[in-house]
Amino acid sequence: MRKNGFLLICTFLTSIVFAQKAEVIRLTREQAEGLFLKQNLQLLAEKMNIDAADAAVIQAKLWDNPNFSLGDVNLWSTKSQREQEQIPALFGKFAKNTEFTMELSQMIKTAGKRGKLINREKVSKEIAIQEFEETLRGLKLEVRKSLQELIYLQSYQRILNHQQEAFSNLIVAYKNQVAQGNIAKKDLIRLQSSQLELSGEIYEVKTNYNEQQKIIKTLLNIPPIDTVEIQEEDNTVKNPDDILLPKILEEASESRPDIKIANLQIDYFNKDLLYEKSQKVPDLTFAINYDRISAPWKDFIGFGVSFDLPFFNRNQGNVKLAQVNREQSKYQAKQMVNTAQQEITEAYNNYSETYHLYKDIQKENISEDLDHMLDAYTRNLMKRNISMLEFTDFMEAYKTNKETLLHTQKNLYIQFEELQYTVGKEIR
Repeated sequence: MRKNGFLLICTFLTSIVFAQKAEVIRLTREQAEGLFLKQNLQLLAEKMNIDAADAAVIQAKLWDNPNFSLGDVNLWSTKSQREQEQIPALFGKFAKNTEFTMELSQMIKTAGKRGKLINREKVSKEIAIQEFEETLRGLKLEVRKSLQELIYLQSYQRILNHQQEAFSNLIVAYKNQVAQGNIAKKDLIRLQSSQLELSGEIYEVKTNYNEQQKIIKTLLNIPPIDTVEIQEEDNTVKNPDDILLPKILEEASESRPDIKIANLQIDYFNKDLLYEKSQKVPDLTFAINYDRISAPWKDFIGFGVSFDLPFFNRNQGNVKLAQVNREQSKYQAKQMVNTAQQEITEAYNNYSETYHLYKDIQKENISEDLDHMLDAYTRNLMKRNISMLEFTDFMEAYKTNKETLLHTQKNLYIQFEELQYTVGKEIR
């Protein structure tokens, strides 16, 4: 029975595993970005910081609660106390011969502390919004770079597989020729060695492909057993000569979230300084108290006010800290603008150089010629019109030229995305 039960459980678990069939998810770039905005867990978590900052604003708007205290209660009365003038009950027999005092107090903040705190927390919320935008900016760049890397690896794998197929067909034919004694075995070994070397590169590319699959599936929150395939599209690239560098340098101050955060930090510490200065003025606590019997008069009701005397602590340290933070934030904002402008200039120059290199490669238009030549070289080797050395040299040149074209194209798109990232907006 135990054995049968164990087999039943194993069969059930195996059926569950096989029920979860892996799927190939085919996406365009636009669809992938839409999925990212909808499902990325880090983005969803970061967005909740805005709600947390909004809660801090709500909390700052709340008034302090009133305070109620009950004291001087005698829980029992002695015989001598009862023989004296008795204390009547409040109602029925409740509180007979019982003394107590009650006090109700309310603290009132002075010098506009509440309003100043609200204003400071509102800036904190604006900072949280820009921090979300900064996270979105960074993750969007990561998604786009990963998508482009995946497209590059998909294309490069096809090139290598095409070569692998050519080698496989030649090796089959050469084995027959070697068996018939028509071809020296050294030529077969040369082909097999080249194929083995190609297999090693295919393995490395596949490993990189698997790594990119992991990255993109994590960013899009896609199940690990599925495979993402990005559909290749003819994307038009923008001529860097049409992008005015002075214009995008100026736009960065208005579009980059990290610069906005730096400027908001100045505003935050300005408001923080006002709030800390207001703390020098003591708050007032108003109170009303009731004493049942121990005051000079029975059922005594009194009013009072209390406040700290600012002799020693006038919040000097926190005021000084707020002043230092404000001045520090001004320097940091200037440094942020300077860093951003340097990043934009570097990204623009890199994109411009890659763009012109890519256009030069396109002018040669050798990609299609190489594909035709691959078939021609394979046929000519079979007919012994070319030597084995010529064939293997061509195969290496074929792979190198194809890889250079794909790599330059990948870098072109990635560097354009990096330029958009440094500017902080889409470049139209």
